[in-house]
Parts: sequence; structure tokens; C-alpha cells
Amino acid sequence: MQAPHLKSSLAKMSRRAHWGLFAIGLLSLLGSGCNAFILAGLLLAGPPTVEPDFDKMTKKSLREKDVKVAVVCFAPDEVRLNFIDVDKDIAKYTAHQLNQHEIKTINPERIQDWLDKHDDWDKPEEIGEATHATHIIQIDVHKYNLFEEGTKELYKGRAEVLISVFEMQKDGTTEKVYTKEITSQFPLETPRETSEVSYDHFRREYLTRLSEEIGRQFYSHSNGDDMRDVI
Repeated sequence: MQAPHLKSSLAKMSRRAHWGLFAIGLLSLLGSGCNAFILAGLLLAGPPTVEPDFDKMTKKSLREKDVKVAVVCFAPDEVRLNFIDVDKDIAKYTAHQLNQHEIKTINPERIQDWLDKHDDWDKPEEIGEATHATHIIQIDVHKYNLFEEGTKELYKGRAEVLISVFEMQKDGTTEKVYTKEITSQFPLETPRETSEVSYDHFRREYLTRLSEEIGRQFYSHSNGDDMRDVI
């Protein structure tokens, strides 16, 4: 099992490798000149790092030592009817992304088990108290689809979600400290032919993509991270 700092280092190296390949491609297209020197600098130094929006807005960080995060996700019936367990999948994939970036999360299966046994809960502090979390990330799915509009022959992941973060207080209540709406789509450009990839494979791809977009609100990432979805 790899140590968290080693996983983080490997992830950074992977991102830099992707950025490097992209920069090399642009260098070959642009040739010499000022642009080439700029890209060469990016190739050596890596892409600019983006501060997590949560940190910027709250002046706090979920990577602090004593923080433990519970991730929960809820989707309307019409979404879950077409995409079974999508709420559970988004919670699981997002928790995994946060763990990969040194944010301690509580096992999503443990949280889901509690939710299944306590369907009368109505306040986020109940989840925090039951799981001993310091923060609850609640993801509310408003829209979700894996297909291009009007067809079942093309894959195009799309989602609209609202992220809310509740912080447990000393008196056992919670305070909402952060909200963010996200509109997501994948691939960024041309839809994917259903004949080229299986449904399950694309579903996993998009869950990974969406959970990255959610997770990036809480950990640093590079401007070049999306380049692989453009090329």
C-alpha cells in the first residue's frame, strides 16, 4: 500500500507528464519563436497550479490534520430511474478522489448503510454525529445524463450538481460554510460513438471525470489537467 505523500507525488508526476506531452505537441506545431520559449518554460516548470475554490472562499482547508469528511449524494427519482445507484456512485467516486489527494474521508459504504437504516433523518448534523465527521459534503444532483440529447447512439456525459459543505460545531449543530454549482460535460468536444466503447466503460469514465470536477473544489490542481480531454 502506497503512503499518501507517495500517491500525491505520483499523481503530480502523471499530470506533469500529460502536460508535457501536450506542450511538446504544441511546440511541434508552432515551431520556434516566442511562443515556443513560453511553452518550453511550461514544459519544464509544469502548468500553473489552481488554488481550491473552497480554500479561497473559506480561508480553510479540508486537508488539515483533524478533518474527516463524510460525502453524501442525492439525486431525484427521475434521474435514479434512468441511472440506477448514480447517487451512490458519485459519492463513492468523489470520496476516492478526495482520499487520493490527502483529504481523509469516511467509507461511503458505511455512510450509505447508516442512511438506509435512518431514512427519517433531516439534518446534516445527524450524519456528522453518526459518522464522527467534522465536515459533510452534500452533492445534490439536478441533472445527469450519459447520452447526447435526442439519441442513444452517442455518449455525452452531462451533469448539473450543487455542492454544499456543512461544518460540525461544538454544540452538535452544523454551519453551511460553502456552496458551489457545477455544470459538467464529457467529452469536452465530440461525443463518443456507442459502438466504440461499452456503456459500463463510459459510465466509469464519466463518473471519474465528474468526481474530479467536484474534488477540485477542495484540492489543488493544474490548468493543464483537462488537456487530455481536448486533444
